Amino acid sequence: MKLIRLALRNLLRQKRRSILLGSAIAFGILFITLINGFTGSFIENVGENFSNLMAGHIFIDGVEKSSSGKDLYLIDDDSRIMDAIEKSGIEYNFLTKRSEIRGTLLFEGNGINQSIVGADWEKESYFKERIILKEGTFENLSDPHGIIVSSKIAERLNVQLGDHVIVKMQTYTGQQTAGDFTIAAISIDTGLFGSISCYANILYVNELLNIGPDKYLTLGIYLNNLIDTDPVTAKLLPELEKRINLFSRETTDDGNPFMAILEQQEEEEWDGVKYRLTTINDLLSEVEEIVRILNIAGLIIMLVLFAIIMVGITNTFRMVMFERIQEIGTMRAVGMHRSEVRALFLFEAFLLAIGGIISGYILSGITMFIISRVYWGVDTPLFMLLKNGYMTFRLAPLQIILNFVIVTILTLLAAFRPADKAAKLEPALALSTEK
Repeated sequence: MKLIRLALRNLLRQKRRSILLGSAIAFGILFITLINGFTGSFIENVGENFSNLMAGHIFIDGVEKSSSGKDLYLIDDDSRIMDAIEKSGIEYNFLTKRSEIRGTLLFEGNGINQSIVGADWEKESYFKERIILKEGTFENLSDPHGIIVSSKIAERLNVQLGDHVIVKMQTYTGQQTAGDFTIAAISIDTGLFGSISCYANILYVNELLNIGPDKYLTLGIYLNNLIDTDPVTAKLLPELEKRINLFSRETTDDGNPFMAILEQQEEEEWDGVKYRLTTINDLLSEVEEIVRILNIAGLIIMLVLFAIIMVGITNTFRMVMFERIQEIGTMRAVGMHRSEVRALFLFEAFLLAIGGIISGYILSGITMFIISRVYWGVDTPLFMLLKNGYMTFRLAPLQIILNFVIVTILTLLAAFRPADKAAKLEPALALSTEK
């Protein structure tokens, strides 16, 4: 304890120097903490936004091979699927039944390729909370031919509320056909993914696809929480396998079940309908790779940054040793051991690291709090990375501890050689040395 008090006194003697070194450490901690905090919420935000966009966390599609070998997607009878969901005992928020058209929207010579998602607006009332309208109302969707387009699509087609647009498309079995829609509402474009889909009434979409009103293409299961996706899938999968012909979810070399299912579709032959189960986590595997790369890049930058800071710490402690050379000689002359001299310098470095790290974490908390209160809007290209238009941060306790340990060790390593050199000074020589 005497050495710690002495180390603290020495740091306070040179407040300006200590503050500069501590600030450098704090800046490094601030930088890496912001990166870790952002990547910590990156997958969660992207996952939730994708889930809202696709109306589910778990998806079931029926696939049938046509006589020409083309894959036809359709769920004709979902009774066995619903039975499996009930028997599995899984908890979910709601189910969605969707049909989708891929075609070209045309208006007065303008055209754009677009997906039109058919939804049951009466049963999917929750979905209205996830679409922010710029013009029009959801009541306009009482028109069976009503359609919601994003502001970007409306601008490119030069359409307004009440305009009639034509869609050129193919039916479920591949015949060319066309449909007529009325612009019921224009939604705010939510950046990169806001223009992927338009939304219309599922009954009219099914009519254009030439399938029955009680059929659809994809069943979505929207869970209470994104983190429940894998556990719920593990409970549901055995019940589905008992009742329907299901593609295997064995992973490929890159660990992605979705890619494995696509390979099975290309390579296998089967009769009737074969079902595939995919999850939002399958689609987010590439996002997880981005996060891993960001964390590695952040760690490398931190190490480079602290390598520079270590040089400064080493040089500073060399100066400190030279300035205190007679003081060191005096302490050695009155009986202080070499190990205690070395420990004194290392305690100073340790306290310096602790102060810088704590200050860095406090600054990080303040910075993250301020940034998280900034509303970036829903029409920004960053929307998919945000949560309801706000940037969020999530720090894993293990990551905080790991950064703490790394920075402390690096600081002690930087101070070790000067401390060791100070410990090896002979008392007589140190006392006779002029500064």
